[in-house]
Amino acid sequence: MTPARPTTPPDPQPDRRPDPRPDPDPRPGPHGPGARPESDLHAVFARAASDVTPGPLPLEAVRRAGRARRRRRTTALSALSVLAVATSVVAVVVVLTPVRPTPAAPGPAPVAVPPSVVPTSAPSVRTSDGPPTPDPTPIRVVASGERVSAGKGWKVWLTAEGKHWVGPDGMENVRSVTDGNIDVREPGVSHQSEGNPHGAFHSGLYYGTRAAGRVELKNAEGRKAVATLLELPGKPGWGVWYVHTGPGMGEVGTALYDRAGELLSELPLIPRSEPS
Repeated sequence: MTPARPTTPPDPQPDRRPDPRPDPDPRPGPHGPGARPESDLHAVFARAASDVTPGPLPLEAVRRAGRARRRRRTTALSALSVLAVATSVVAVVVVLTPVRPTPAAPGPAPVAVPPSVVPTSAPSVRTSDGPPTPDPTPIRVVASGERVSAGKGWKVWLTAEGKHWVGPDGMENVRSVTDGNIDVREPGVSHQSEGNPHGAFHSGLYYGTRAAGRVELKNAEGRKAVATLLELPGKPGWGVWYVHTGPGMGEVGTALYDRAGELLSELPLIPRSEPS
């Protein structure tokens, strides 16, 4: 509350009526002729001020208003301080509180794993005491009537009738698959040979299978010779084989194997033809 200020009386208006009294000193002064001395103006103000009685100063109201303003200022500053401290604490908690991952469920104990071994190239170890199984012989597919050079002047060709061959002497021979002498419904093998002191030419039919793997000749001493295989297109279920043997081979047997190495059919040892 603002204390009431004492009312200041209005300035007294100067008496503008002419002074009947003559000016004892008619000389012009600093304010012009006829101006009153400065002491007279002071006297007028003094008289007016002495007539005003000021009221009592409300000191207690002034003190209460000052204390109220100080309390409000202190309360506002305290609230701001508390808010600042709370904000700082929250920031510190957010920054300093670590986020820990959820622990994984306990699993089984780790098992020691032996180091992996990189295999190196090494020959395979056979568990069987027998000789290794030979790989299947590739079968050459030929056209009907296509003459194939069998070496040493011999030629062989196939037709729907059967096997045809000719020797160095130019004499042709035929072994039919349609005359009823062989049963192409069962696996089998036939054998024809011609020779001289320098060796022999062997040939024949294999039939009754679409999985022929090889035809093999073997003599009494265990010497072997693997034949070449010929077939017509479309796997008709029969084919032709041929092979040369050197001198001293003697009697040989003939065996037909499938592609897995299983024996399908065989002929006993037969003597080699003597030179004529």
